[in-house]
Amino acid sequence: MTAEHDPDAAQAAIEYCYEQDWSDGLPLVPASQPLVDRFLGTVDLPRDAVIGRLPQLDRLVTVELAAINAAMAGCKPEYFPVVLAAWEALMRERAASGGGWQSTSGPAPLIIVNGPVREKLGFNWAGGVFGPGFRANATVARAIGLIVRNVFGIHPHVLEQATQGLPGRWSICVAENEEESPWEPLAEEAGLPAGTSAVAATLLRTCEFVDNRHTSSAEQLLADFADTISRAGAWIFRHASAGIVFCPEHAQLLAGAGFGRAEVRAWLADHCGRTVDQLASVGKDGLGDNGVRHASGQRDAGFDRLLPAADPKNLLIAVSGARNAGISMVVRLFADWSGTAVGIDDAATPRSVAQEGR
Repeated sequence: MTAEHDPDAAQAAIEYCYEQDWSDGLPLVPASQPLVDRFLGTVDLPRDAVIGRLPQLDRLVTVELAAINAAMAGCKPEYFPVVLAAWEALMRERAASGGGWQSTSGPAPLIIVNGPVREKLGFNWAGGVFGPGFRANATVARAIGLIVRNVFGIHPHVLEQATQGLPGRWSICVAENEEESPWEPLAEEAGLPAGTSAVAATLLRTCEFVDNRHTSSAEQLLADFADTISRAGAWIFRHASAGIVFCPEHAQLLAGAGFGRAEVRAWLADHCGRTVDQLASVGKDGLGDNGVRHASGQRDAGFDRLLPAADPKNLLIAVSGARNAGISMVVRLFADWSGTAVGIDDAATPRSVAQEGR
């Protein structure tokens, strides 16, 4: 090590970050002003532009505060437009702009990247896409967590009320495997032009894999997903809101049988659910004024009536991972998905919340 790369000085800076309570538990990259300025130079926004609000705490996120936390998360400056697009996509979600960050379920952002930026910046969209090992995926997601912690001030055991929390809460950023997907990219389905670099995002309660490498029947495969989506334990609101990140093998099997995204959603909407009696057996047959399921108290007629688990308009469907086994992921949405995506790169720099009049 040379004097220019002094490990003792680096260690002292890292410990200083811990002492300020800025860290999510892992070491941070000390954010010098020149480094933050390099982040700010990648976007066409004033450093004081407001890009997020938490009304109940009267706290604001500015572009500069986002840049500081993205730097501390270990992002490269060129990742910053993706961080801003991911943040804007999350601000479009009703739960994220409300009290979702403080929920007892401790929801995790799901960030899905589309377009040429995937390869340009080294995002993983193939094997192990929900796991570690890729700087862009890991640090973009971590940047969101640090913004929530350090700008909104939502710390564990303080304003964060998670009962147990979610493993990988600040690490779920995947790129879509557009090369092996039989369907248009998620961002294109959300209304952006083909070939646009973009981000879609929402909040998750948890993830559950479906391992089915045994059938060549599209209906049998979908029935396996329907069973997972319909699990009573996942129901707390009117619907067991969910999405699916299909592996290429599953997506190609379905497409080969004539299923596009719309047909998958329609099939699952018709086949996902539990009867009133089944929900009553676990104390979830009632629906309160706040939309939360509970024991109804009195048993009415019609307990064999099927209550739908999936609302098709909120069923997010993406394709990611390797084509080496039939293993896909059901993602439990915290609430409704907005169905939108935010463009990045030169053509679609995210606008601030203030500029949009929110």
